Amino acid sequence: QVQLVESGGGLVQAGGSLRLSCAASGPSFSDYAMGWFRQAPGKDRDFVAAISQSGSTTDYVESVKGRFTISRDNGKNTVYLQMNTLKPEDTAVYFCAGRFGFAGRLYYRARDYVYWGQGTQVTVSS
Repeated sequence: QVQLVESGGGLVQAGGSLRLSCAASGPSFSDYAMGWFRQAPGKDRDFVAAISQSGSTTDYVESVKGRFTISRDNGKNTVYLQMNTLKPEDTAVYFCAGRFGFAGRLYYRARDYVYWGQGTQVTVSS
């Protein structure tokens, strides 16, 4: 069983930066593909970024490309989301998610993930 705990959310002005962390407990973190999703009030939980087990492959939703960077440290059982040039439309609860990965594949759908954190609020003021 894997448990995920996010941290690093908060209130920031437009143009600012935040780094989210997701600490995983449980064995074999390096076997898990990881992702970040976000959910604004009244909206669906949307894909933001994904990373393969080794960290060699990443992908992003178009709206955050060039601004957000997903990374992981398998020695620390942690995945990160560095968010730069934040915009008010980035305001949401951010969730990290994990699942056993296969052959470096990335996963884009919430229903593909098995393990979820509790979420961390990110609020960007204009």
